[in-house]
Amino acid sequence: MTAKEDIIELFHRNVKGKKPNVEGTNERHDGRQGQWLEHQFGIHSNDYNAADLWGYELKNETKSKTTFGDWSANEYVFTNPQYCIYFTGRSKFEKREDFLRIFGKPNELKGGRCSWSGSPCPKIECFNDFGQRLIVDTNKDILAIYSYSEDKRADKAEIVPRELQIENLVIARWYGETSPTTKKTDKCLKAKLEDKFNDKGWFTCKTDENGLYCKICFGKPMNYNEWIELVKQGIVFFDSGMYQGNKRPYSQWRANNNFWDSLITETYE
Repeated sequence: MTAKEDIIELFHRNVKGKKPNVEGTNERHDGRQGQWLEHQFGIHSNDYNAADLWGYELKNETKSKTTFGDWSANEYVFTNPQYCIYFTGRSKFEKREDFLRIFGKPNELKGGRCSWSGSPCPKIECFNDFGQRLIVDTNKDILAIYSYSEDKRADKAEIVPRELQIENLVIARWYGETSPTTKKTDKCLKAKLEDKFNDKGWFTCKTDENGLYCKICFGKPMNYNEWIELVKQGIVFFDSGMYQGNKRPYSQWRANNNFWDSLITETYE
C-alpha cells in the first residue's frame, strides 16, 4: 500500500462516522479537537518542523480559517542593537512587553493589557491605523514596517519614543529564502513551509451537518515561491495573537477555508 492508501485506511478505521472525543481536556484549548484527530492517525505532538505523517501534513478542519504554521519573526525591533535601547526593561521579554505597549492596542476588558492582534496586526494591503503594514522585499523576506506619518492614533506622540517616530522602521522581519545563520531559531520561511508542505502534500478531514467525520481530502505539495505569492496577494495573512504577560508569540500564518478548499485535488468518502 502507498502512504496515501495507509492514511485513507486509518481514516476509515479510526475517524469516519465519529465526533472528536474531547472529554477531560481543557475546554479553553482551541486545538483539542485537532489533537484528537491527530491521535487517530498516530500523530503525537512534537517540536519537529516536518510533515505529520509519511510526507503528508494534516490540517484540521476549522470554522473559518486554517493555519500554515505558527512562525515567529526572526528579528524584532526590540532585539535590534540600533533600537533596543529605546525599549524599557532588561530582558528580551521585558522589552517585548514595551513593544506591545508602543505598537499594540490596549484591551480595556483585560485591564488595559496590550496585544499585537486585531487592528494593530499588519496586513499586506496598506498601512493600518497604527501605521503598520507588511511588505515582501527582493530577498522574499517578509517585513512588518512602521511609519509614524501613517499612525492615526491621536496620542501617538506620547506612546512612541521620539527616536522611533520615523518612516519605514522595520519592527519585525521573517527570513524568506535564506537565513544568515544556522541556528534553529533563525530558520527561514522557505524551510519552515517546504518541510511541512512540499513533500507529499497535505490532507484534511471534513464533517457533515451532524459534526461527524465523513470524508478525507488531499491537496498537492506547495513550495515557497507559490506561498509567498499568496502572501503578496493577501490570501495568506499574518494573524498575530501576541499579548502582554504571555511569552508565547502566537504568530500564525493563515488563509480562509474557502481558499484551502480550492486546493483540494482528491476526496475519498
